[in-house]
Amino acid sequence: MVETWTTMGSTIASFMFVWAIIRQYCPYELRQFFKRYIHRFMGYFNPYIRISFHEFRGDRLRRSKAYSNVEAYLSANSSTNAKRLKAEMGRDSSKLVFSMDEYERTTDEFRGVEVRWLSSKVVSQTARLTINNFPQPETRLYKLTFHNKYREIIMESYLEHVLRKGKEIRVKNRQRKLYTNTGHRYCSSHKQTMWSHIVFEHPATFETMAMDRVKKQEIVDDLLTFSKSKDFYKRIGKVWKRGYLLYGPPGTGKSTMIAAISNLLNYDVYDLELTAVRDNIELRKLLIETTSKSIIVIEDIDCSLDLTGQRKKKAKKSSEDENIDDKLNKESAKKETKEEAGSSKVTLSGLLNFIDGLWSSGAGQRLIVFTTNYVEKLDPALIRRGRMDRHIELSYCSFEGFKVLAKNYLDLDMHPMFDAIKNLIGETEITPADVADNLMPKSSLDYAEKCLSNLIQILEEAKEEAAKKKDEEGKVNDPTI
Repeated sequence: MVETWTTMGSTIASFMFVWAIIRQYCPYELRQFFKRYIHRFMGYFNPYIRISFHEFRGDRLRRSKAYSNVEAYLSANSSTNAKRLKAEMGRDSSKLVFSMDEYERTTDEFRGVEVRWLSSKVVSQTARLTINNFPQPETRLYKLTFHNKYREIIMESYLEHVLRKGKEIRVKNRQRKLYTNTGHRYCSSHKQTMWSHIVFEHPATFETMAMDRVKKQEIVDDLLTFSKSKDFYKRIGKVWKRGYLLYGPPGTGKSTMIAAISNLLNYDVYDLELTAVRDNIELRKLLIETTSKSIIVIEDIDCSLDLTGQRKKKAKKSSEDENIDDKLNKESAKKETKEEAGSSKVTLSGLLNFIDGLWSSGAGQRLIVFTTNYVEKLDPALIRRGRMDRHIELSYCSFEGFKVLAKNYLDLDMHPMFDAIKNLIGETEITPADVADNLMPKSSLDYAEKCLSNLIQILEEAKEEAAKKKDEEGKVNDPTI
């Protein structure tokens, strides 16, 4: 026995020495060549089959749906027998969701067949760099191992079961997120991304919005129809996306409607800040990293960049004017260079391609929403039908909108003061935000009558100011004065 263990120890030591020499002096390509053939040779004696589910596809532009479904499935089934788990807050932030930690193993049973799962990761052997000089991220994957005699049941039934159940769990536990572009690549635990995010928990719904009831229902019906129209868009040969233009004075509920749409459809929100985008190429990369079931929002688009699109033709200049311009340009060249270095170079053409160019077909089921206070400033090409399919005007508060706010803030369906408010609100221009501010109780002593009285006072003052302004304009335009 002693001689046997001595011989075995000597053999192992010799093998380790030879392996160290090979790793030191044998080229990496040659080692991979031998490794490949050794694996093939060992495969003849190994009765087990292994399937790998990698986190990202070969282009590394999008996370694999198969990996996400497997991750969700194992999260729901691994907590019973796995020894090392990761814990995160669930969708409602009231309970923990567990998933397998790295390099952890677990087993699963399907129709009497036992399989093994392994959570693993692969670190790149070469120091490849991305465009922004960040090291290439590691690749995470799940490995499924099963006996060869169960190949048919695993390949045809079990994997379909895992992916279907995983997708159902993902939909059930999906937590909506609010994304913003950071202006540089953000390193997360999964990959390098140009978006950073927080959990999106805005409480707005269409029921609480101060809008005309019929108009509100039309918008809801349009959104629900869009969310179920995958086959229709495929049949007509169009990308599954839809554009919404929300316009109106400040305080009329444009941002609130975006939150209500997200809550209605359970979509993520990508709040795109154009001034933080360097050029059209970066804008395209941002689009690639957005997912399906999302709302891409550009708020106050008329103020984001010089995209008003007037496209004025330059008048012909005389030779003297051109010489003067050349001198002025030379004097301000350094100043302009410094200003342009930190400014965005996104063009109207680049934004139009972003909305409905070839790259916009990367992921379906997306809404693109623009908001503006001054719709007349926007280029017609930017808001034409086909790009912005639906134009929604959010105007001043109506009496019907006031009743919604009164129900939200004061829990009132009817009150004697409503008649006076109905007459005043029809003769003044007041935004829903201003109405809500006056209906909001400022202390525990405030009651409904006091809040309604404050609103009536504000409406009367607004009516008087509007009348004065109208008289002044009349005097200015009257030629006899």
